[in-house]
Amino acid sequence: MTPAIELIGIDKRFGQVHANNNVSLSIGKGSIHGIVGENGAGKSTLMSILFGFYHADKGETRVGGRDVRIRSSADAIGHGIGMVHQHFMLIDPFTVLENVVLGAENGVLIGPALSKAREELERLARDYELEVDPNAVVGSLPVGLQQRVEILKALFRGAEVLILDEPTGVLTPNEADHLFRILGQLKDQGKTVILITHKLREIMAITDHVSVMRRGELVATKRTKDTTVEELAELMVGRRVLLRVKKGPANPGKVVLNVDNLTVSDGQGVARVKNVSFNVREGEIVGIAGVSGNGQSELLEAIAGIQKPASGRIMLDGYDLAASDPAEVRRLGVAHVPEDRQHRGLVTSFDASESAILGWHHDPELGQGFRLDRAPVIARCRQGMAEFDVRPADPVLLSAKFSGGNQQKIILAREIGRDPKLLVVGQPTRGVDIGAVEFIHRRLIELRDQGKAIILVSVELDEIRSLSDRILVMFDGAIMGERDVSTDENELGCLMAGVIREAA
Repeated sequence: MTPAIELIGIDKRFGQVHANNNVSLSIGKGSIHGIVGENGAGKSTLMSILFGFYHADKGETRVGGRDVRIRSSADAIGHGIGMVHQHFMLIDPFTVLENVVLGAENGVLIGPALSKAREELERLARDYELEVDPNAVVGSLPVGLQQRVEILKALFRGAEVLILDEPTGVLTPNEADHLFRILGQLKDQGKTVILITHKLREIMAITDHVSVMRRGELVATKRTKDTTVEELAELMVGRRVLLRVKKGPANPGKVVLNVDNLTVSDGQGVARVKNVSFNVREGEIVGIAGVSGNGQSELLEAIAGIQKPASGRIMLDGYDLAASDPAEVRRLGVAHVPEDRQHRGLVTSFDASESAILGWHHDPELGQGFRLDRAPVIARCRQGMAEFDVRPADPVLLSAKFSGGNQQKIILAREIGRDPKLLVVGQPTRGVDIGAVEFIHRRLIELRDQGKAIILVSVELDEIRSLSDRILVMFDGAIMGERDVSTDENELGCLMAGVIREAA
């Protein structure tokens, strides 16, 4: 059978970076094909070339056996290629129908276009189990339904090939299962799905074939049923990888942090954290599970002193952090690894040594007054880079030039290097390749075993269950319950969706 997509000898450079090096890939029609690789392996660049965001320096693209030139996303759509991005491309104040039609109105009169589009949208929703209210305002929909809107947009434009970039990063386990059923239906109807994900278990569960990229090259394509998670991880990194961190039982000590009836509101006065209470002890990791946007971010920022609570107390060894600013919170012994490393964790236009002292730049050892002494700043950064295996180990390289995993290591080195009482970590491995995941997980367990108190927020249930000693589940700003790490994924998923299962 003629492949749906063929990429032949694709080559792409960005300056000195060889993002794609003579990559040739064939994707079968009516199949689900996974693409995996570390950060910077070139998989997103390759798919961006296929969808017309980038132009290859060399190489050919064939769609359905025909040579094509894809110079824009409009060209890609015209050739039947659609893409659902990791960060949705939707207009929040518009309805579902308006978002689907936007850019594909086919005329100056919007009324007839909307009427015809409504019929087609309802047909697609029925055929592919993508039911969503066409009149609903997109901004009011949960992320699982917003993702359906993105898929409907692509199908409405005639997509025969659908690229999905990290599609389950914002979904509950139940929503992810439903997405997989949808992808299976698309496949059964002859559509071709390309799945970019770092979750190897998803690759094993849903794909027919998987291609592995490393350092810009395609190193292997396997039939999924003929490979294993361990083999794929080794192909991605070039060495054996410990997929699940080894940890012994926790030995909790005294209570370090006590959060009591905490409520945090946003700028419009809407409560995002609602009457939350819990504690954290020395020598334990308390995991907070939940779908993004359910109050976890506001909770972490309140503990770090970035947001002021509307009510309640945050007590750290007798000090009320709710009355402290971020600098005072740091001096009291709280380290914060923010969820959004590029906007909260570092300044991408600063060099690595400058990002490595953020929050501690008034330290007398680093200079006096408004002037920094570059020698100790660079020396401290170099020490952190060596300890955390940051690559390249170049303190004067711009922060923006490091991969996501190495940016995360720079932040971890900064926060852990001050020997905190409490480490607050948000999404420690979001967008991080599997080799860096292994390193970060190991360091967090080492800190726990040294007696540090750790709060871990992650949307990855595997990560929460692997690292935590206790799990709190948040939904709509409230804690739905505390569970043991042995709790099954379905029960945790129900709690993440706001459902408490009755005991059998």
